[in-house]
Amino acid sequence: MNHTSQTVLANSEPIVQHLGKNAAAFVFNNDNLIQYEVGAMQGLSVLHRAIRHAEQPFSGISPSEVADLINKIDLEQPLQSLNTALIEIEELYLNNAVFFHHPKYVAHLNCPVTYPAVIAEQLLTAVNSSLDTWDQSGAATLIEQKLIDWTLQKIGMEDGADGIFTSGGTQSNLMALLVARDKAAEHHFEHNIRDCGLPVGANKFRIFCSEVSHFSVQKSAAMLGLGYDSVVSISCDERFKMDIQQLTSEVEKSIEQGLLPIAIVATMGTTDYGSIDPITEISTLCHRFNMWCHVDAAYGCGLLLSQRSRHLLDGIEKADSVTVDYHKSFMQPVSCSAFFLKDKRHFGFVTHHADYLNPLDSNSDDIPNLVDKSIQTTRRFDALKLWLTLRTMGADAVGSVFDCVMALAKQSYVLLNQDEHFEVIHQPEISTLVFRYVEESISALELNTVNNAIKERLFASGEIAIARTKFRGVQYLKFTLLNPTTTIEDIKEIVQSIKAEGAKLSSEIAVATGVIK
Repeated sequence: MNHTSQTVLANSEPIVQHLGKNAAAFVFNNDNLIQYEVGAMQGLSVLHRAIRHAEQPFSGISPSEVADLINKIDLEQPLQSLNTALIEIEELYLNNAVFFHHPKYVAHLNCPVTYPAVIAEQLLTAVNSSLDTWDQSGAATLIEQKLIDWTLQKIGMEDGADGIFTSGGTQSNLMALLVARDKAAEHHFEHNIRDCGLPVGANKFRIFCSEVSHFSVQKSAAMLGLGYDSVVSISCDERFKMDIQQLTSEVEKSIEQGLLPIAIVATMGTTDYGSIDPITEISTLCHRFNMWCHVDAAYGCGLLLSQRSRHLLDGIEKADSVTVDYHKSFMQPVSCSAFFLKDKRHFGFVTHHADYLNPLDSNSDDIPNLVDKSIQTTRRFDALKLWLTLRTMGADAVGSVFDCVMALAKQSYVLLNQDEHFEVIHQPEISTLVFRYVEESISALELNTVNNAIKERLFASGEIAIARTKFRGVQYLKFTLLNPTTTIEDIKEIVQSIKAEGAKLSSEIAVATGVIK
């Protein structure tokens, strides 16, 4: 060591020791278990208070009001204690959070979560395993693999299939289309995209999905260098299922035009309507034209455990790949999702070997490194949440929740369909219901304004959270039912509030336009 190095080291040692000692007081380890336990109990106390006092789904606070509160915080100045910081979090976040467990939250695909999963979240966060390699995760790797194999069995995929946990349906759909794209490049051009980039003819690739499929299909196509124009939107029938006749016609037309159809995305549980595309016919079409068949079952995957309605997913096993979101339909905290391939060899399209992580010369049979199958490197042990739920609650109980909310959707459909103030656009297949408030005294354009405003006003009140959507330019409202504690009485109260707001808004418009003086 030269003289300069010795001087720098000597001068820095007191500072390093002081800062290190200060920071060490907050490291989660055996030295700080008591402090952690005390802090955890303080955190639980704050959480209990927030949950007990959550009499409605939301506080009704506006974004600008929240911004005013948050902008006053000086992040450079820590508070005096963890408990003081927790109280600040209670005031800023918990008092103004949106609570999915509330029976009058019926808006988006957000489910209430099981408390075993919440406990698992605490455990996995504390240990902080990274599921990319065995030497960062240990047993966690094999627990995840066990759940992958279990789900594959539920799907009906045989030996040779495999999967990986992902951050959500968007990532899973991206992986599906990446594999479809790269496989098509090999087939049509004998070209390896991973090594050489997109081939010249990639602009001819075409992907087909229904007009009500998830936006991540278009988003994935753009991210994969194929562009929005590569996605062909297929019309739906009256049940919001992909029209097979038009799909066949569009595939054949694309071939006649010299284009290259590479994949069809079938949705089993569309976001708005819960509709299930005819997978048997779609998979047959894919086989006929050598196309990749992907099933987006991010929402409909709850049917895998259903005692009454599993048959609605019949044919899912014919897919080349499948998306599953446990955090939509298995009562799991975000994030908890997975992507599955019928032929695990196709994971090779996303595999990269790094010498420091998963070197090519390592024996993957003896040392399982899940990063070989993932587009993520560092990855949370989200599988533990599902594991603890299944081991305490059981798969049948999780499935019964989905059966429960499906039954509630049917009851809600009857309720709305019998009321002259509502137009219901579809009969629910799973647990979503799309409808709109109607009033004869105002125009169709004004009805769009009214239905849009109903959602906004109810959310601003904090008392009720519903969703909205558009279909072919018409504004609708939406119930997404995933909470087994929501009852038909809750739905009746929500419906009455919608009618009251609708009548008030319609009257305001009538006065403003001179229809009523």
